[in-house]
Amino acid sequence: MRIPAKLQKGDEIRVIAPSRSAKILSEEGIMQAKNRLEDLGFVVTFGKHIFESDLQFSTTIEHRIEDIHDAFRDKKVKGILTVIGGFNSNELLPYLDYDLIKNNPKILCGYSDITALATAITIKTDLITYSGPHFSSFQMDKLQEYQTEYFQKCLMELQEFIVEPSDVWTDDAWYLDQKNRNYEPGGWEVYQEGRAKGQLFGGNLCTLNLLQGTEYMPNLKASILFVEDDELTIPETFARDLTSLLQTAGKVKALVIGRFQRASKMEEEQLLFILDKHPSLKQIPVLYNVDFGHIQPFFTFPIGGEVEIDTKNHGIKMTSF
Repeated sequence: MRIPAKLQKGDEIRVIAPSRSAKILSEEGIMQAKNRLEDLGFVVTFGKHIFESDLQFSTTIEHRIEDIHDAFRDKKVKGILTVIGGFNSNELLPYLDYDLIKNNPKILCGYSDITALATAITIKTDLITYSGPHFSSFQMDKLQEYQTEYFQKCLMELQEFIVEPSDVWTDDAWYLDQKNRNYEPGGWEVYQEGRAKGQLFGGNLCTLNLLQGTEYMPNLKASILFVEDDELTIPETFARDLTSLLQTAGKVKALVIGRFQRASKMEEEQLLFILDKHPSLKQIPVLYNVDFGHIQPFFTFPIGGEVEIDTKNHGIKMTSF
């Protein structure tokens, strides 16, 4: 896999909207995110079409493709952040110029629906992409330190690093109320002990499953899977989506499950019931309630990169990213 050049202070970051439009963000929120990235030393620019919005709060395939190509083509741009997630980035995959992207490698970071776009680029270009903060994620005040620390470790530094659990977590609507937030104790849980190292694939589970049967789906055999889902899932849908992915993957080396939003009603009893169904998961290390997905705070990880898992120490070590 090819690793894009790390970001440095002074670099230009282009913000694009391959899924939902930036129009759903407030002017105040946009300025908060822009200012925070500028405080980190970056120059922030915006794609031409990111404020357009249609009936599904997105814009045309043509305009979204144009902004992606412009961002990769522009030599001044060193990193690309997505505005936010949504539902439709997989619409873009047949129309991307993968040769253009391959010949202009740079960091692409986002999560949720961006899983489809990022994974497709990784598969078609051998370029590592990143599951991590959107541009809009940088609006958040409290818990921003954890998020920013791992964004910097993964996208700005060269040294291997170990991800530590956050002390607290929440999934409250911080974008509506930055001051009054409800926290719960952090920490990860072990379903099956073990150690493993290998290539990392994953992100949002239901979005990754959209790639099954297409040329954009990775070969997951002997990989380490990171999966999460949002408030629209329930235990039954997560169970069948996980089953589908495991059947597609064959034998994987480890499974890491991101923390669930409260609205999903995924209590620990339900999750353990789901995991207990799969004999294969009793033979590999499995962690759950890990700090990524649709909760805060979350860390950044490399799609297509290399990772080591050690459940004894609740350890996740990024080794090639």
